[in-house]
This record gives sequence, structure tokens and C-alpha cells, in this order.
Amino acid sequence: MYQSKLSLLETEIAIKKIKDHFERRLSEVLRLTRVSAPLFVEANMGINDNLNGVEVPVNFMVDNKNLEIVHSLAKWKRIALYRYNFKMHTGLYTDMNAIRKDEQLDNLHSLYVDQWDYEKVIDRSDRNEDYLKMTVRQIYNVLRETELYIKNEYPILDIHLPEEITFITSQELEDKYPTLSSKERENRICKDKGAVFLMQIGNILKSGKKHDGRSPDYDDFALNGDILVYNKVLDCSFELSSMGIRVDKEALMKQLKQENALDRINLAYHKMVLDETLPFTIGGGIGQSRMCMLFLNKKHIGEVQASYWPESIRKECEKEGIMLL
Repeated sequence: MYQSKLSLLETEIAIKKIKDHFERRLSEVLRLTRVSAPLFVEANMGINDNLNGVEVPVNFMVDNKNLEIVHSLAKWKRIALYRYNFKMHTGLYTDMNAIRKDEQLDNLHSLYVDQWDYEKVIDRSDRNEDYLKMTVRQIYNVLRETELYIKNEYPILDIHLPEEITFITSQELEDKYPTLSSKERENRICKDKGAVFLMQIGNILKSGKKHDGRSPDYDDFALNGDILVYNKVLDCSFELSSMGIRVDKEALMKQLKQENALDRINLAYHKMVLDETLPFTIGGGIGQSRMCMLFLNKKHIGEVQASYWPESIRKECEKEGIMLL
């Protein structure tokens, strides 16, 4: 039966160590400044993350305004870079806390989402695959450095991350495993390579299907991707980060047309992209609990974050020796 390598108290202490170390190094490497961020935004501004387009945000009314709990801060951050007048090749990061009430709860998914959201100003000439890959390698190196640090603090822990991360597009992955589902393809490549940056997510593949859904108004589908690693404890692929170079006006219009979402062009955020008020940026989110779960060799995300779990899941976890926070 599964048994955690750390006690509840040791786990809480280790979580703080991981977060402090990673946050400090990420800000140093990417030249990021920590800022405060909202828990909720106005619904009619077009700022909230639409995720796959089917998730419904938690909302409430104040002063006849419809406010939504954020799904992520993908679009808010770009506006903040403009408002705070960040300089070229500098950026921000923040603690993003969200409620995603439509999540299907399991070992990897919780109603509560906690991640570092970051965004960085780039030049128009940086909107290319080489710059994207360079940034991925910088983030991956900080991930690996953090894992080695916590392993040194707790030698009983196992290491998951290989020295190098592999780059592959969603179409190349489908070509490689044409008979497998998207998730099965991710499992296969991650088990083979250990760590993968899966690129170009959102467009329709040769099969007529998408690898995965993406909101059309923040990432450029040609210049985005997910950092995926192999999770030895669960024997599956494990997403640590979704990121990308953000849309310019051409990419935004193309993707809104593709997704039949042209009604968004009159929203405040979208107008700022189309008239080029907002800077060119790269950004993404990095899962805090996901990272802690991986580095502390945990089997369930509820071992590293406090959330709501139905009685059926609690009983199943107890049976499997999983201690939920």
C-alpha cells in the first residue's frame, strides 16, 4: 500500500521550502517582480480565462456588477504589465488562487487551483519558437534545481526530472502515435522522455481533432505549449505548466474566427490587443500544488493543499493510505 515519505507536519514544512526556493529562483532567472493580483474580476471586461470554453466561473453581484472568481490571470497580467510600465524583458509574477467548480475531482484535479502566474514583456522580434524554447529551458532548469534542492533536504525522496526537456509539437506527437488518444499519447511520450514541452496546442490536427482546448485570446496557438513530466508514483504524464507567447492582433483575429468567438472583439481587453495598446508578452502558469505533489512523491493533490473532497474520495484515500490536508 502507498505510504507518504513525509509526515503531515514534515509535508507542510517541505511545501514552504519548495515554494520559497522556486519563487525566488524563477524571479531571478526571468527578471520578474512580485505583484498583488485579484481573486475576482468584472465579467464584462473579457479579462477572465475562458479555459476550454465550457467551464463556468463562480460569480456574484456587487453594486449591480457581475464579478467572477478568476480561472487564471492569463489576460489580467498583460494589462498589469502595461499599467505598471514594465520595461523590455522584465515582468511580473503573482500567486494565483482560483476556484474551478467544474473540475472532475481525482488525484490530480481539485476545485481549488493555486499557481504562480507570470508574464514578461518581449519585443515583436521575440515572437518566435526559439525565444519560446529558451524560456521553457529557463523555467525547466529552475524546476530541476528546486527538485534537487528538496531532495538534498529530504534524501528519502526520489527524483523525477531528467537533465534535459524534449520538444515536440502536438501534430508530431499525433503522427508518432496515431492510434492513441491525446492523453495516451502524452503518457507514452512522457514515460519515454521523462520531460516534454508539447507545443502548438489549440489548432485542429490532421485527424480533425484538437489535442486539447485553449482559449483563443491569450496564447498564440503556434507559439504555446505545456510542460509535461512523467510521474513515477502515478505512472502517467503530469502537467506542471501551460504557457506561451501571447497573441498579437493578427493571431487574435485568426483564432477568434477559428473558434467562432468574434463577438469578443468589443471587450476591453481585446480592443487593447487589436489597437496594440498592450505590450508583446510571454507568460503562463506553474502549478504550485502540482509541483509540490511531484517533488514530495505524493499520490494525491489533496496531500499538498487543503480543499473540498466528497466523502467517497475521502474514504478511498483513507483506504489507500493517503493523508489529506
